[in-house]
Amino acid sequence: MASQDWFDKDFYKTLGVSKDISEADLKKTYRKLARKYHPDSNPGDAAAEAKFKEISEAYSVLSDAEQRSEYDQIRAMGAGGARFTSGATGNGGFEDVFSAFNRGRGGQPTADFDDIFAMFNQGGGGSFGSGRFGQPSGGFRGYGGPHKGADVTARTTLSFATAVQGETVTLQGEDGKPLKVKIPAGVKDGQKIRLRGRGRPSPDGGEAGDIVVQVTVKPHPVFTRDELNLRVTVPITFTEAALGATIEVPTLGGDPVKLKVAPGTPSGRVLRVKGRGVTTSKGTGDLLAEVQVAVPSHLDEAAKEALERFRAAEPAENPRAELLAKARG
Repeated sequence: MASQDWFDKDFYKTLGVSKDISEADLKKTYRKLARKYHPDSNPGDAAAEAKFKEISEAYSVLSDAEQRSEYDQIRAMGAGGARFTSGATGNGGFEDVFSAFNRGRGGQPTADFDDIFAMFNQGGGGSFGSGRFGQPSGGFRGYGGPHKGADVTARTTLSFATAVQGETVTLQGEDGKPLKVKIPAGVKDGQKIRLRGRGRPSPDGGEAGDIVVQVTVKPHPVFTRDELNLRVTVPITFTEAALGATIEVPTLGGDPVKLKVAPGTPSGRVLRVKGRGVTTSKGTGDLLAEVQVAVPSHLDEAAKEALERFRAAEPAENPRAELLAKARG
């Protein structure tokens, strides 16, 4: 924005606020006006679009503490007639600016040029005809062009299956309107998804901000996540573990698969089902089924007698012998 604009435009009036408005109330007022005049809410309405640009320009200056202070100073100078314009003698406008600083003997200006430039955030090598004073946005602060709009944060809670398989969900936007968000397959608990360009509009014509969605994933009663793999604990009987068996193992969102348990399988052994884990752009994981030998809590007399006969017939080996030896060693 050129310096002349700051003299001529009353940003407080544009937003309909007083000069002593707080930062929080200023933001609240801007959001209300932005929703009212946003081009998406007024398609084809040139007047509404122009108004939206005016309030965005005003807010970009007043929402920045430094720019607001500079603007207030310049407007105060403007009330006394100061302008960056050329007079009949070619220096009339600049004399008004210098008159704001202390004058030495004889009425001559004694202000340091560095002080004048600092007042307008003017760096070394700048000039009044180009550089920061000629920027189309950002007041006297300058370089870098229009500002990006602010990001908006949203939260969503997903089921375990939705997080693994991916889905399009509907959230409520900041303005109360429904917002469709595509959840990629394999999203993790606590992960953030960035939707570029769908946040708040830029206050001065730049690109819009983003929507950042933070994901919470509900735990599953059966499956857990291990990077791209899914884990499940599968109980088996003593006889299945000892003699071997073919068992059914559940899969996420599909039919059970059959796995072969080899004779003598110990509790804790992991059986792998290829390609039945999490699928993402990085690859596809497996289903890891950890078997746990289930000990019966109730036995009838026939079962007890059978086990007593087995105990009498089993090898005379102590399964804890190696453990005890290592502990002593």
